[in-house]
Amino acid sequence: MNANLNMNTPLLLLLLAAVLSAVVEGQYLPSSFVALDYGNSAPATHPASSPAHCNPNYPRFPPTCAQGSNATWCLEDEEYPASEIQAAFNHHYAKVVSLYADVTDLNTALSVERPETLEEETYLCPSETAYIRPLRVLSDCGWKIIVNNIKVNYQDFTQTTRVEECTTSGEACPLVPHCYETKCLQKSAYHRFLVYNHYDKYFPFEIHTFKLPSSCACFINEFQL
Repeated sequence: MNANLNMNTPLLLLLLAAVLSAVVEGQYLPSSFVALDYGNSAPATHPASSPAHCNPNYPRFPPTCAQGSNATWCLEDEEYPASEIQAAFNHHYAKVVSLYADVTDLNTALSVERPETLEEETYLCPSETAYIRPLRVLSDCGWKIIVNNIKVNYQDFTQTTRVEECTTSGEACPLVPHCYETKCLQKSAYHRFLVYNHYDKYFPFEIHTFKLPSSCACFINEFQL
């Protein structure tokens, strides 16, 4: 019996090596294979990181300042919690200032002036440009409160951004010959704002990214005879 065991030992080792190789390569274990538990738990496996989920507390419906319109931001807001933001800002002053420094405050005095009338424009599609300091902005996760026009320690904290909206979005480009099929398209860009998250009682500030209109482009299709 011992002689037969010695003769079969190389074959058993080869079979065991083949099974272990299949396990390492992720192949399915045969039903006759029984895993032995030596008291040590298997290494933990972690799934691939998933994108951050939105806070379910953020309202999806428009706030009072945006109701009755298609606006995705509010420049005026009677319900804006300025005093609440100011108190929280003052309490976490050093940390909030470091976040605020990471968000560029656009100086409108350095902006390039645009023509005021359509006749003076060199753009293919007419648009309206504005420099705004929004109080609320709609994001992919709902409406968020922007830290704006807050005064702490005799210093004003504001956040300004440039937006440009098509006035004839979806219509033909007015300065292109009619032999071309054209359309004015609204283009967007992402802007970062310091926001106030009143659902976080520990540190109610964060930086969030918002999609806002940035330019009006003219799409030109193939030449039409």
